Amino acid sequence: MKYEKSLQKVLEYMEENLYEDINLDQLARAAGYSKYHFLRIFKEALQMTPAEYVRRRRITESVRDIADTDEPISRIGYKHGFNSKENFTRAFQSEHHILPSQYRAADNSLKLLHRAKPDKEGFHLKSGILAVPEIMELKPFSATVYKSDEMDPTMFWNKYNCGGFSGKLSGGDVQTDYGFSVWNFEEGRLEYYAGILTEYAHGDLTGTMELKVDGGLYAVFDTPPADKYTFVNTIRRTWDSIMQEWIPQSGYIYPGDCDFEAYRESSREYSERIFIHIKDK
Repeated sequence: MKYEKSLQKVLEYMEENLYEDINLDQLARAAGYSKYHFLRIFKEALQMTPAEYVRRRRITESVRDIADTDEPISRIGYKHGFNSKENFTRAFQSEHHILPSQYRAADNSLKLLHRAKPDKEGFHLKSGILAVPEIMELKPFSATVYKSDEMDPTMFWNKYNCGGFSGKLSGGDVQTDYGFSVWNFEEGRLEYYAGILTEYAHGDLTGTMELKVDGGLYAVFDTPPADKYTFVNTIRRTWDSIMQEWIPQSGYIYPGDCDFEAYRESSREYSERIFIHIKDK
């Protein structure tokens, strides 16, 4: 990337001063550009403004303290650059659509913004993390699911995990959770659902529906090793690689009608299986 060295320099400056008041003039000088030009290339490279980057990085850095310590939420907020518990809670909820206290109780995986390293990875990542998938024929099955009310499935999983929805569906048993990406051909949009297999849904089914999956030929991928702080990003990168790299070269037809993912949050194994519906040419 043409501006990679300049952006690496400014990102290092931002990280070194993450909890200081930084303005655009300072960042533009560090990058060696005019304020207007700097803002344009920063947004183009990272898909966010410098202010958004700082806010999201501060929230990411706060997550370990919330999950791994008993430190009060208010003190964690101050520690990570927020001037009140209310402002920190508002920012955290805006980022993850759950409260810091809900995250602490559930200790679920979150989509985090780790320190950017464009000199090593590039801004638009090509993961190179895919193994050869297992090709298998699945029989039809059904799942009892909640329909997502979020544009980003990650946010819906936060609500699902923090709300204990899996246990509600199963009646308290630990089950594998499934997330379904279903294309609504009539309305021309993608819909997302999360739940468990219907055969294990013996609990409170309020607000759910039964989703029938026709089965067929699937390419099955396992996500690479991760921990709870990198798991969601690893899932996202695996999906990106499947769609951008594997499918175009696979030799299969990709109908895009129903793909799904399966994992068990409570296992703390931080591994997911991704099922991609395919057809022979």
